[in-house]
Amino acid sequence: MHRIKPEMRVAFILVLLLFIGFLFLPLIILLLRSLETDQGLSLSNYAAVWKEQDMLGAAWNSIKVSAAAAVIATVLGFILAYSIHCTRIFRPIKGGLRIAIMLPMLLPTITYGFAIMYSFGNQGLITKLLGRNLFEIYGFNGLLMGYIIYTLPPAFLLIHNAFGYVDKKFIIVSRLMGDGTLRSFTNTILRPLVGALGGAFVLAFILSFTDFGIPASVGGTYPVIASQLYQVMLGSIPDFNQGAVIAVLMLVPAVFGIGLLHYLEKLNFHYDKITDIELPSHRIRDAGFGIAASVIVLGLLSIFAVMFIAPFMNSFPYDTSFTLKHVNDVLASGDLTGVYRNSLWVALLTSLFGTLVAYGSALLNVRTKLRARRATDIVSMITNTVPGMVLGISYLLLFNGSSLKGTFTIIVLCNIVHLFTTPYLMAKNSLSKMNPSWETTGELLGDSWFKTVYRVVLPNSVSTVLEMFSYYFINSMVTISGIIFLVSAHTSVVASKIKELQHFAKFNEIFVLSLLIFLTNLVVKVICDGMQRRRAVH
Repeated sequence: MHRIKPEMRVAFILVLLLFIGFLFLPLIILLLRSLETDQGLSLSNYAAVWKEQDMLGAAWNSIKVSAAAAVIATVLGFILAYSIHCTRIFRPIKGGLRIAIMLPMLLPTITYGFAIMYSFGNQGLITKLLGRNLFEIYGFNGLLMGYIIYTLPPAFLLIHNAFGYVDKKFIIVSRLMGDGTLRSFTNTILRPLVGALGGAFVLAFILSFTDFGIPASVGGTYPVIASQLYQVMLGSIPDFNQGAVIAVLMLVPAVFGIGLLHYLEKLNFHYDKITDIELPSHRIRDAGFGIAASVIVLGLLSIFAVMFIAPFMNSFPYDTSFTLKHVNDVLASGDLTGVYRNSLWVALLTSLFGTLVAYGSALLNVRTKLRARRATDIVSMITNTVPGMVLGISYLLLFNGSSLKGTFTIIVLCNIVHLFTTPYLMAKNSLSKMNPSWETTGELLGDSWFKTVYRVVLPNSVSTVLEMFSYYFINSMVTISGIIFLVSAHTSVVASKIKELQHFAKFNEIFVLSLLIFLTNLVVKVICDGMQRRRAVH
């Protein structure tokens, strides 16, 4: 590999300074603030929090509903992934399932709750169609449904990707050897996927446990840890010390999750060679899983149907005559269109600079001999562990009296750090597969390292860069947990504005803004995917 150049060291120092200033330092301040008392540093704040029955109840509620949602999301994600990989369902249906399951990721989580309200409430669309209320939507039931909708797409993605490394040849061999259906299924499907299924459960649990958007809309009087944290920090009398304690405690499930994942990694095994074959047709299996997968996806999408109907009616569900009044009102409102422009601005800056940081970090890790290059892996692990609300509070505590408070800069930096892990791993995976001698060849030809990266390495990873850009943009448009403590009146974005509109029961405006986010993210996703396909063809 080529020798270390000064520009590599400069780039690495800049990356490290970014994460020292906007990841490690804020978390250190958060920890110190949680220990701060009038008598100095002590654990008395933690003791005081755990003496409060409300806080204990909220923590237990969060664990219960998050665990239930994680189990269900993992099971449903497995059914969908199995239907796509291990059945002979009509291929276009498989493609439709794969696309449809990802659509909820294009919306803010706070919108999920309002969609549930307008679908299953007393006057909801699905309630009207069925003629009766199926369940009470506020509290545990609403949170459970919202969390399942929220975590099913990422859980499915994880299991779906893992299925690509399962050799289906062994399924056929197992049946030929006389294994029963259950034994064959356990040994050839479940056993190789134990790590992925465990990872999907941990991911779904942590996402549910730390989400704020869904409890903000359908939590009702059922307290969870995220809503308690919001009340403590932004209530009538903010208590930063207590908020810091709750934020630190929110890290505990993530730590346990990492421990579980490390244990499950021991159960993973690798095939010497993966055979790309189709399983034989099986009418009962194919029909059963085809119906089950279709019901899951249609059930998921039916909850959001009201979002595409209600804003175009005079007064849903009482006056169902068609109108564009609500859409025109939003577009004519300088306040609401300004908030939408803010979201676009934040998402664009986050995706541009975030992609640069994540790609540069992966480049320094994979394609240089810098001694401390593995530090970016540690950063990636930490950003994957720290919930958005915890990072947001850390920034609030550290930058509260600085010029960064209430600016777009702090929101963009929070998003870049919060969303860093996935784009970084995308880039790392792509760069590690490239020819390691390119930089050496460039050096022999007299090119600088930056010039070789720009002219050779970057063009060969454009598809990955587009995927990273798309990920940063879409998640910046929909995130609320990370920035809820950081927005001001001038930097309010759509996701935070929806929380404000909720207090005034302006649900038509909420749905119109949600549609704007959905359509924007859809357009960006389609453009990025189209550009990737064009490059693959050429």
